[in-house]
Amino acid sequence: MAQPKQERAEQTRRALLHAAAEVFDEFGYAGASITRILKRAGVTAGALYFHFGSKEDLAKAVMNSQPETLVPLVAAGGLQRLIDITLVWSWQLQRDPLLRAGVRLTNEQTSVGGPANADPYEKFRAIMTGCLQDAQNDGELQPGVDPVVVAEFVVAACTGMQMYSNVVSGRQDLPERTQQMWNLILPGIAVPSVITRADATPARGAAMTP
Repeated sequence: MAQPKQERAEQTRRALLHAAAEVFDEFGYAGASITRILKRAGVTAGALYFHFGSKEDLAKAVMNSQPETLVPLVAAGGLQRLIDITLVWSWQLQRDPLLRAGVRLTNEQTSVGGPANADPYEKFRAIMTGCLQDAQNDGELQPGVDPVVVAEFVVAACTGMQMYSNVVSGRQDLPERTQQMWNLILPGIAVPSVITRADATPARGAAMTP
């Protein structure tokens, strides 16, 4: 039976996205030529420009796909859900080119010119704020804790932490650093019963990672 046209188009788009991610991850934005991406994806230029209007549009799509590499892997709710997202992130950055390329492109924006795109940070901030609001509604947070402020802090902390980890260990120690981050943050935002049961160990993140 012939494959539906819409399904084939979506497969082509995914192939382009993942091929572009691999090339962006290896060469950065400046070194990632359209020719390299087409060769890696095994598609024509017409197919690429049907789905993405330019290399810049393709880079934005890679950057904005970061949450898709993490959120579907997490099943817990509340504060543990937020912790789990960062734990999976710490492992996936070592093995998922789509996530890794998205991070690299987001960090490289100021060096390639053009307006900076804050969407990747804002997407994670919104997701994390939702987790913290659920935690607040369930009585997991201390009085006076602002979910938005905490979410923005976690996004910023993770951004800097992965950059430092990349330099000193190629991100091999990122799961341990993520656990250390939560050991510092939890006493300032969570009630004692939640601190006791919260699991921020690298082993938990590894178990959720494909």
